[in-house]
Amino acid sequence: MFTASEILKKINSHIADLKFTRTPQGLYAPVSYVLSMGGKRIRPVLMLMSYNLYKEDIVRAYGPAIGIEVYHNYTLLHDDLMDCADRRRGKKTVHKVWNDNTAILSGDAMLVLAYQYMAQCPAGYLKEVMDLFSLTALEICEGQQMDMEFELRKDVKEGEYLEMIRLKTSVLLAASLKIGALLGGASAEDAEHLYNFGMNLGIAFQLKDDLLDVYGDAAIFGKNIGGDILCNKKTYMLIKAFEHADDRQLQQLKVWVDAGSFEPAEKIAAVTDLYNQIGIKEICEKKMAEYSERAMENLVAVKVADEKKKELEILMGNLMNREV
Repeated sequence: MFTASEILKKINSHIADLKFTRTPQGLYAPVSYVLSMGGKRIRPVLMLMSYNLYKEDIVRAYGPAIGIEVYHNYTLLHDDLMDCADRRRGKKTVHKVWNDNTAILSGDAMLVLAYQYMAQCPAGYLKEVMDLFSLTALEICEGQQMDMEFELRKDVKEGEYLEMIRLKTSVLLAASLKIGALLGGASAEDAEHLYNFGMNLGIAFQLKDDLLDVYGDAAIFGKNIGGDILCNKKTYMLIKAFEHADDRQLQQLKVWVDAGSFEPAEKIAAVTDLYNQIGIKEICEKKMAEYSERAMENLVAVKVADEKKKELEILMGNLMNREV
């Protein structure tokens, strides 16, 4: 069995060797730029770890693993454009290095490339893999639309938010694991258990992101703390704050959310203080633990030797205890 770090090194090496030889280069240079930014590569790592539960020759699953990573980076490229983000992983975003039109078109090319890589799997699995990949891509669009609509609402409920992050974040982790299992020859039951493992892990992962944006260490986190607070993003934290605040806290929270102009540091400090008073960190950690436990139950149900599943268990622990 390979460890997550060993698989990550193999993926990074393979991505570094990718060459896009088609022209015009102006279309493909941004693709190479985005892929060179690095990142956690969680999705291809999960796919190959899932495959490795059943087979040792992980090289044979490199095509779909690269496909899932190219697809993920395509979504980030378009997300950055929609969010008017200046930086990603410490580097200028594509629309800042080039322009908006280039970001749109190169992103479109990445989507096509992702499908080409994903199709590099045995013919016997092609339809099932491509059907799952296409459904997942559609669900991610649905989640993104929900997220955009939430920006215009003040009445977003916990259930709606959890469904949005399930679609926007979790389904791609789940699909990565299921595709890896299918290519590895897993039973239908095991493939479904691994899909559910990824689904629950993904929700816990996003809740951890919400938490880190408020309570993370900026020096470790890699970006400024409090960004979600400044733009009134409807995170689990804010939704639960509105739900649990007393009358005084609710009034103060509404003042900051409705404020047209403010000193950023003052707003972050004030809203964080309200979160502390209400106990939002503990509420979020409890929900994270709930989904982590569900994920663990899904992993336990997979019918392979416990020692083979140990690396996935370790990876889950690292993701939930991370500071970035």
